Amino acid sequence: MAVGLRVAASALADLEDIRAWYAERGASEAGDRVVAEIVERIEALADHPDLGRVVPEFEQPILRELIQSPFRIVYRRDPDLIRIVRVWRGERRLGLSGLSTWRKPLPTAARLR
Repeated sequence: MAVGLRVAASALADLEDIRAWYAERGASEAGDRVVAEIVERIEALADHPDLGRVVPEFEQPILRELIQSPFRIVYRRDPDLIRIVRVWRGERRLGLSGLSTWRKPLPTAARLR
């Protein structure tokens, strides 16, 4: 059974930052392709909510991530809803401040460089 899917403003901003990063380097098509691949992975969560692994930094079953190299798609797994929280570079470690962005998105463009 499919579950609901929501994307936080912070995750949407991350996707725009990814696209902008590639565009700044003259690779707009690559940026569009990368974002499309990430969105495709996100959409798969509606039918397969446990597809991702538990985020190692927190070891909480409701906080999971999908790897779409080189990015981490971080999401909260509730019984009837998947909430995409952030889309970050894979080498970036998560902190609690990154998870409280439902109300105020953090700038991420500089962090993707």
